[in-house]
Amino acid sequence: MNDHVTDPATEAFLAHRNLLFTVAYEMLGSAADAEDVLQETWLRWVGTDLDQVRDRRAYLVRITTRQALNRLRTLKRRKETYVGPWLPEPLLTAPDVAEDAELSENLSLALLYVLESLAPVERAVFVLREVFAFEHDDIAAAIGRSPAAARQIAYRARQHVNARRPRTTASAEETRAALASFRSALETGDLRGLLDVLAPDVVFVSDGGGLRLAALRPVVGAGKVLRYMAGSLGKAGGVLTGEATTVNGNPGLVLRLDGGIDGVLTARVEDGRVTRLYYVRNPEKLTRVESETSLVSR
Repeated sequence: MNDHVTDPATEAFLAHRNLLFTVAYEMLGSAADAEDVLQETWLRWVGTDLDQVRDRRAYLVRITTRQALNRLRTLKRRKETYVGPWLPEPLLTAPDVAEDAELSENLSLALLYVLESLAPVERAVFVLREVFAFEHDDIAAAIGRSPAAARQIAYRARQHVNARRPRTTASAEETRAALASFRSALETGDLRGLLDVLAPDVVFVSDGGGLRLAALRPVVGAGKVLRYMAGSLGKAGGVLTGEATTVNGNPGLVLRLDGGIDGVLTARVEDGRVTRLYYVRNPEKLTRVESETSLVSR
């Protein structure tokens, strides 16, 4: 596609491309799979009779949703043989995403991890309704169900997600402060100060995908998390440094081992304490943390 396209189908696709990518990524938690979905969407879109399309944006989202649902089923089979916990792929995002509080919350690794527990159709409906505010009629057309069924699925998915969301949302400043404590502790090797930061029942989830060392199941409890981190530091065999960044619209840390990216750490903070830690080490999921990805809700 060149920069001076006059073809209406191409213009419409390019106008909504960032939205379509965001929809697909929110449904899949994988940028690579979201890009594949956009390719499939484009191939179907160019064969569409535009004279029969009333709302091009809604129609493009409908195609994207259907392709993402197909991809979700493939991902489900892939995750069944995945080594250890599966975490979403972190994305370096522009400051404007962080300024949109609702979008940044919906894009957080913490929420995307919760969405993993939904059935594919429930996830699609939740994303379209709660994140992108589509009407139930449009959602019904996208998933091939009646508006009444879409409404019921939306209600069930919202109840499921709300039961697993934090009761209060921490400010970005609180989260940055907590991550700064981790950065200092990891760089110095002195983890004792983290006892004041971690909630007693903190949960640490790490994703190495079988390619990097990571816990094969979530580590629960402040003491166990600190022991696990101390053991990991002892095996690192190099100089570990942290770099504050914005991941999925939220504060994060890029950790580097001897200058190379080791992983991305994000945290969920409630009542001033860290209740969840997510650490992505799988190198296949670390390709989007050095250049910004455009994510939008409209």
